[in-house]
Amino acid sequence: MATIQKFEDLICFSKARELTKSIYKEFKDCRDYGFKDQITRASVSVLSNIAEGFERGTKNEFLNFLYIAKGSAGEVRAQLYVALDAGYLNLETFKYLNNLASECSRLVQSFADKVKKGASAGTQFKKLEKDDPMKEILRTQAPDVYKRFYEN
Repeated sequence: MATIQKFEDLICFSKARELTKSIYKEFKDCRDYGFKDQITRASVSVLSNIAEGFERGTKNEFLNFLYIAKGSAGEVRAQLYVALDAGYLNLETFKYLNNLASECSRLVQSFADKVKKGASAGTQFKKLEKDDPMKEILRTQAPDVYKRFYEN
């Protein structure tokens, strides 16, 4: 399995981005500015927390941010019920957006489960190879031995 190098490669991030784009599009003309602000902020929080957690570098912090992202997906779903009840959405659009938010939540949970089971503690705990102190001594004091060990 390949190691993911950047958060943009995560499926849960891509889906969260799709959710955010759809929320912004659907509520761009909404005049209930308090509601519009709340639902757009919640949707942005999903993808932002996935990205921030990924960049933190530790497994525990990443998991914490993934769970915050999952909570924000739940907040989006709750706000969608408000939008439906207030008449800001028709039933078809509600179902589409609610399914998208639910899918984000499932993907984040599934990914968090995989991160939990992973052996790596995160990039901050990556073991770095230390220089062999004998290498420099051999290079200067016994070049013939150095060549046999290090230049083949």
